[in-house]
Amino acid sequence: MGELRAAIALLVMGLMLLCGGCAPQGGGAVLPKGIPVVRVRILQACSEARIVATSPLWAKSQADLTPQPVSFPAAPGSILKLVNGGWIAGGVPLGSGELTLTPGRAGTVSVEGRCCRGRYRLVPVGQGLFDVVNDVDVDSYLKGVLPVELYSTWEEEAYKALAIAGRTYAIFESKVTGVRRAYDLNSDERSQMYKGIASETSKSIRAVEATAGVVVAYGPPGQERIFRAYYSSCCGGKTQSSHDAFGDDYLPPLGEFDRGATCSISNKFNWGPVVISKAELSKRFAAWAKRKSEQEGQPRPELRMQGVARIEQAYVNKLGRPVLFYVTDNANLRFMMRAEDVRLAIASEANGGPTVYSGYFNTINEAERIRFIDGHGYGHGVGMCQWCAQRQALLGWRHEDIVIANFPGTKLIRAY
Repeated sequence: MGELRAAIALLVMGLMLLCGGCAPQGGGAVLPKGIPVVRVRILQACSEARIVATSPLWAKSQADLTPQPVSFPAAPGSILKLVNGGWIAGGVPLGSGELTLTPGRAGTVSVEGRCCRGRYRLVPVGQGLFDVVNDVDVDSYLKGVLPVELYSTWEEEAYKALAIAGRTYAIFESKVTGVRRAYDLNSDERSQMYKGIASETSKSIRAVEATAGVVVAYGPPGQERIFRAYYSSCCGGKTQSSHDAFGDDYLPPLGEFDRGATCSISNKFNWGPVVISKAELSKRFAAWAKRKSEQEGQPRPELRMQGVARIEQAYVNKLGRPVLFYVTDNANLRFMMRAEDVRLAIASEANGGPTVYSGYFNTINEAERIRFIDGHGYGHGVGMCQWCAQRQALLGWRHEDIVIANFPGTKLIRAY
């Protein structure tokens, strides 16, 4: 450790004595035992990040044997960069490789304005670029998820139901998807919306604590397993399977179900018409194909698409909900796309302009524009419908029954 870093360490040790030991021996706040930890990518491909700390924290790079105490100014903070493979913050070197920052107390450290429980890992992903990953126990994570996913006025039983679904989803991702990468979840709509401590409410905290350890599982008696417990805002009365929406292996609890008018209290239960010019759609599909190809690490067929000329239903599921569309380009090439991909492509870079809310719609193809009609629902429509859960809670259903109704054939078990 350089002379400057050593001086900062001595200063911080003195500060810790003055404040009665802000960080415990061993290097910062300890993650709770017995509760699964999930790794949430809160920032992606950063070239720099502002670190603000109101109390000392601990830093440990791959080159360090033990965590070292470090202090960042409370305001305006310090800019952390990855330069030639090494971390620099306010002129202070912090080692190389993956860097872990552990707050002495929860809520005292923010990275680019994101204040989270647990610890932060900064993971190099390219020349001078890094991801910021929040390692946090799943219950603390959910306390920052529920208020972003649900309205504050919703029933507590709906909150509890989503806590169980969200916990199941997060743990499944950590055990399956996360094993191939340095994070388990994203903090946006690609996984579950998560904003950390700032979004927590008394209602979300109560819901998580009341259902602590409970997950939803499927399988023969004694052999139940958790699964990717999807949920979306409004199913529009009919769900689609995760197989049709995402290409997953077919799983009965994530199949097609007729929910009737349960979620009709949503203002997106019925929607349309939505009218978008073909020129605008062409730009959006091109942007989506480019971004999707980058995410998947291989070129999508839609990269070859020469504009959008027509969009038509290709296949509906047994309930009549569209699951595949034909998109024909200006060269008369036809691309078959999942309804969910079409929804996301249409919404890509809409920038406040007109868009569709689900893949549950029909189309009228006109000369210069496409009219999206008979729209139903909001989101992908797989698994639990949040508006169905709210309606069921308003009718007096218990959260346990809401979960089972939205994932038929399952049971609730305690995971920890």
